[in-house]
Amino acid sequence: MPKSTKTNSISYRKGNEGLDLDQVLALFTASTLGERRPMQNRKVMQAMLDKADLIITAWSDDELIGIARSLTDFSYVAYLADLAVHQDFQKLGIGKELIEQTRIHLEPTCMITLLSAPLANEYYPKIGFTHHPRAWNLAPLRDPDLPSD
Repeated sequence: MPKSTKTNSISYRKGNEGLDLDQVLALFTASTLGERRPMQNRKVMQAMLDKADLIITAWSDDELIGIARSLTDFSYVAYLADLAVHQDFQKLGIGKELIEQTRIHLEPTCMITLLSAPLANEYYPKIGFTHHPRAWNLAPLRDPDLPSD
């Protein structure tokens, strides 16, 4: 059973157990993160959930309204691969709390790193992140948007 904590009327859960891909896809669409993810490739999207090291979700009753998905060694670095909050629930501190809940499950020696969505560049400095100008990407061997075999 995923660990759960409650803050105001929003609950936060750790883990991907029982996380429904369709709910996640709906959240990504409602947060605009879906514009930058291979949404039509369900196999890749499901693997993103299944193989993440740490997932924290935010819920309003039974509605998934936020997610923080990280790849990490838990001691030195956590790559916050996805941070999404439903547009109807933005500016309520949910993204900040998702990051805080992520930090709680990491060693105190562990930093969080991420690549910002263009519209979020102003958000991260406000919650304590510092800018790092040297990030590099290597394209995948196969386009993740293409249907899987």
